[in-house]
Parts: sequence; structure tokens; C-alpha cells
Amino acid sequence: MKGLWIRNANVYLPDRVLTGGSVYAAGGRIARICGPEDGSPAKPDDADEVWDAEGLSIVPGFVDVHVHGGGGADVMDAAEDDEAIGRIARFHALHGTTSFLATTMTAPRNELERAVDGVVRAMERGVAAGGAEVLGLHLEGPFLNPRRCGAQNPALIRPFDRDEMEDLLARGRGAVRLVTLAPECGDALRRIGALRDRGVTVSIGHSEADSETVRRAIEAGASHVTHLFNAMNPLHHREPGIVGAALLRDELTVELICDGFHVHPDVVKLVFAVKHRDKIALVTDAIAAAGMPDGDGYRLGGLPVAVKEGKAVLRDSGNLAGSCLTMDRALKQAVAFTGLPLAEVLPALTINPARQIGADDRKGSIEVGKDADLVALGPDLTVVRTYVKGVRVDG
Repeated sequence: MKGLWIRNANVYLPDRVLTGGSVYAAGGRIARICGPEDGSPAKPDDADEVWDAEGLSIVPGFVDVHVHGGGGADVMDAAEDDEAIGRIARFHALHGTTSFLATTMTAPRNELERAVDGVVRAMERGVAAGGAEVLGLHLEGPFLNPRRCGAQNPALIRPFDRDEMEDLLARGRGAVRLVTLAPECGDALRRIGALRDRGVTVSIGHSEADSETVRRAIEAGASHVTHLFNAMNPLHHREPGIVGAALLRDELTVELICDGFHVHPDVVKLVFAVKHRDKIALVTDAIAAAGMPDGDGYRLGGLPVAVKEGKAVLRDSGNLAGSCLTMDRALKQAVAFTGLPLAEVLPALTINPARQIGADDRKGSIEVGKDADLVALGPDLTVVRTYVKGVRVDG
């Protein structure tokens, strides 16, 4: 491919919005960015695709670090189905996600190992063609607190096992980028530093950790909180716990699920008002049912799930079971909930999550040299086009 030339758009750069701007990409990377005063970045015949995007906004592709599935496929299906990750990647790319972490569920050790193997195979094949790029794995469990299991199967949650974690890291071949654990359970607290030293971002989640335990986890190297407010002890005026630390400690980046079910809109607004803006990461926590019809025939982590009007719950307990959210809808909801302009919300879907998993050298912002992961948004923030490394994703 010679190049992609998008012109006459509102281009959202890290420090400003370039009105009437142009972006030229070659070889999958951004080669030049310029405004009307700079002239054309290339002659039309120098590019395979030339697009006049007048009236549209060009923003960085969304980076979702917490995705279980979508379009009828689940990450855990990768153990047996070589096409599962590709289906997830294609579905979410149509909603502006250009890269993501394939997120596992608590499962028996052999099933979890096979799922990790399947994701690694998919990454090696390169499922980004026609879909979002898989940046690695997020292991959500199995080393959690069963009292805060959420939609995880409590019967399969287990104490931190160093040998099991080492095996998963070895099978991941460097692809494990994020691990959610409960620091108060078993040996987890003592193992955080070793995970951090291996380049893994450690997240506190599905946990009842008190303030002191959270403090020690941060000192050990924990830097992330999985779906803030959900599957954790609530804020209390005598024991602020995880929520209090998440809001106050700049070492922690917090995930938010902005589907209107997991977190009340006013609480989303509160987090954006209190938390440093570069420490918020919007995620979908999407499951296989995302993009599919309502019904009660879905499963998550082996447990039966029912979906009604876009809300997914476990059939037996009624607990929220991930979401049917997409990142474009998360963006719309966050802007509506907070009343903030697009430029102030975008980092939570782009550079912030990219930074958390060490991918900000090539993802998360529109800058020369970075991957040409670009999303065109209409005035109502609807996704018009998605490009992954300069290649248009077709619906």
C-alpha cells in the first residue's frame, strides 16, 4: 500500500484540534500531519486512498484493555476455535476499537492454558487484517476474592499460585500485559513486584482489600483498578478501601464501564471531576453477546447469561455479567454523563489505556511515526470509518 490521505478534517492531536487538517499515512504509520496553511501532504496520485472528510473528526483509534468478546464470540473460545479472536476483532473495529487486550475469565487451569495458547496463535497469524489489533492478554482471574466474584465462577476462583502464573506467562510468550488479582488473597500481595518486573501491569479487582492492603499493593507495583466500583468493597467513611485509594492515589489508573448500568452517570461525572484525567481508562468489559440480539442463551465463564435491552446478567444470581457495550457508545455516554468536550474525554479511550500497557509508543494518539489507527466520527460521535494501520475496516 502506497498511502492513505485524509484531508479537510478536524484532526484531534495530543495538544490541539487541527481544523481543516490532513493526515498522510504510509506503510501503516502516520507519515505527515498538516493544516491548510501547510499545503497538501501528498498529491492524490501518490496515495491509494484519498478521502475528503469535511465535517468529520479524525481521532485516535480506541484502545480497549478489557474485552471478553463480541459479535457472538468469546475469548475463551480461542481454545478450540481459531476464528473466535478474529470475529471479536472485526466486530469491535466497526465501533472504533483499533487495538485491544483479549481478556480471559476464571476457568480450570487446563482451560485457561488452552485459551491463552489460542490467543497467542491468533496474534501470530495476525488477526488485525480487517479488524482490531490484539495487543496481548488481560488475565482477569483466577486469583480473585470469591466474595467479590461478580460474574466470575466462585467455585473456580483459587489462591495465587506462582507455578500456574509462571506457566501462563510462559505460554503467553510476552503477550500477557495485564493481570487482575485480589491482593488480600493468598500470596498475591508478595507476587505483585515480580509481575511488574516482568512487564505486566497489575490491577486490583474482584477484591475486598482494605486501605492498608491497597497501600502495600501500590508500593509493590500495582498501578491499575479493574472496573472501578464493581466487584469490590464500596467506599466507607471509616474504611475507604479500594475506591478511596483509586480516587486519591495518582499511581492508580481506573477502569470505568460507561454503559449506564455498571456505574451511575453522576458517579462517572464525579470520577472525571476528582480523578486526574490521564488516570482514567474507559473499557467495555464486553462479552460475546455484544452486538447480538437479546436472549437468555448466552454464557460467560461457563455461567448462563441473559440479555435484555442491552443489559447482561447471570441468570441464577442476577449479577451484572460483563456488558454489551462498544467503545463508540462508551465515548458518547461519557461525554453525555460528564458534559465535557470530546477532546477532554478522548484520552480515556486512547492514550491512557495505551500507556497503561506500555503501547503508547505506537498507539493512542495521532503523531508522526505512530500506527495509523484512525477513527472518523460524525458530529453526533457516530463512527463513520475505522482504519487499522492505515487499512480501512469494511462493515
